[in-house]
Amino acid sequence: MFAGTNIDDIIVLTVLFLSARASGKPHPWQIWVGQYVGVAALVAASAVAALGLTLIPDQWVGLLGLVPFGLGVRGLIGAIRSRSDEELPTPAVAAGLASVVGVTVANGADNISVYTPMFRTIGVTASLVTVAVFAVGVAVWCLAGSWLGSHRRVVDVVERFGHWIVPGVFMLIGAVIVLKSGVLARLI
Repeated sequence: MFAGTNIDDIIVLTVLFLSARASGKPHPWQIWVGQYVGVAALVAASAVAALGLTLIPDQWVGLLGLVPFGLGVRGLIGAIRSRSDEELPTPAVAAGLASVVGVTVANGADNISVYTPMFRTIGVTASLVTVAVFAVGVAVWCLAGSWLGSHRRVVDVVERFGHWIVPGVFMLIGAVIVLKSGVLARLI
């Protein structure tokens, strides 16, 4: 279940680790901690929802896609503003722990709809085992993202074009989250 609901997170982690290698932001420890805090928040929200309390109504969860989209817009604006500078701007759009947590939660917000019914039906012991498996899954995902982001050719491309690519990827991820959720139809 973890792999199925977080396959898109590999892309986010790869971009974050590439950004860390190319610009130093965010720091790798911030990516790791941000992933754990973000996934823990998603699991906690799912567990609370499974108890019958809804923190965020399902129909509005898709609005969390505005977090990575906004970070991407901010990065794109920075790239446009510094076009005339001699030094290329940093490709980082998630420059610290809070923004990594925000991207993790936004990217995984749709997971709440999968985790909630699971936690409702499997019981306490199986839920604790599931949380432990998720903790291992986060480590595996971070290692995979770091490995994918360590290839010299990929790092070279990000160093050269990352100030455009990284914000574009974050904007695309945010737009997909918002569009897949169907939240736009509720706003119109």
